[in-house]
Amino acid sequence: MYETYADILKTLEEHSHFRTIKNFSKKDEKYVYFGEKRLLNLSSNNYLGFADNRRITEEFMKTVGGKYSFGSASARLLTGNLPVYKELENLLANLYNKETALLFNSGYHANVGISSAIAQKDDVIFSDKLNHASIIDGMQLSKGKFFRYQHNNTDSLEILLARERKNFKNAIIITESVFSMDGDIADLKRIIELKKKYNCMLIIDEAHAFGVFGEKGLGVAETLGVIDDIDLLIGTFGKAIGSMGAFVVGDKTLIDFLINKSRSFIFSTALPPINVAFTKWIIENKLPNTYEKRNNMLELVRKMGSSSHIIPYILGDNQKTVEMCEILYENGYFTLPIRPPTVPEGTSRIRFSLTTEITEKDLEKLCNLTGLTNKITTN
Repeated sequence: MYETYADILKTLEEHSHFRTIKNFSKKDEKYVYFGEKRLLNLSSNNYLGFADNRRITEEFMKTVGGKYSFGSASARLLTGNLPVYKELENLLANLYNKETALLFNSGYHANVGISSAIAQKDDVIFSDKLNHASIIDGMQLSKGKFFRYQHNNTDSLEILLARERKNFKNAIIITESVFSMDGDIADLKRIIELKKKYNCMLIIDEAHAFGVFGEKGLGVAETLGVIDDIDLLIGTFGKAIGSMGAFVVGDKTLIDFLINKSRSFIFSTALPPINVAFTKWIIENKLPNTYEKRNNMLELVRKMGSSSHIIPYILGDNQKTVEMCEILYENGYFTLPIRPPTVPEGTSRIRFSLTTEITEKDLEKLCNLTGLTNKITTN
């Protein structure tokens, strides 16, 4: 009965595509453990060290006591709503100076739900070719048409806009700000120029920038001073904030539309109240104190030749990538091979993900092993 599936799995194994779930014995804000073997975690999105942080967790639990439950048992539109949800949404709306905000259960829920809902019949989406799979899935589920422009190439975007914009009612441009697999940063100022020139809506996914960039940690849009020019701005809590869930901020009309049309919001059980409270507590009490250590981390990544805390080490071949991960494992580093379809064919890589807890000294051996020695010098 399952022969076809077994054949597919065999092919994946033969081409070094097969994936397994890793079984850690424990984690903390900097390391992962396999039994007693401790490895520096370079594959985490725990950019500020808040996740798996016992001190942070204990402080939060002492603050809230038994006030919040661990389950909502219902969607927000049914009975799965409490004041803390709206308190977090109001906090986010005020931080971004937007009319309102809406919580989603994850970044995937947010992107699928927004992209699939926002493009109606006779509408069009223009999407960066390397946008996250969740954005692509949402576009494919929408009733609109979509075009993918060359990665981080605003000339390619304008060619498509000039050719296609006039054929559709509403047009939406979607891009990540910091790209999840390449670590490069979108030219938001130029994209905003094109948005205005061709009368488009602009959606920015700041998943990997929220909590890292900007004076307040609001993302690349804050750094560039362009938040007001973005119609819908998406961020996640499961990365720098060390929690779970996601959000979108925008004007009331668009958020009300999503409440009524976004299927991933409508048909999902709401996030646990204690999780929402933890997110709010981190953003209010911990994120404002991270400016210096965030700057230190970004200074370190600049020394390594990257524009963000995500540093791709491209080897191209699947097997070579797997083998390098094994070498790094033996030398005390936990990394994962990133292979197609996550990245294009021929660009298999190791994605080094730095956090504020990682120091230059931590990376000395790594740089020697990978040939990146000339990119960093330890004081």
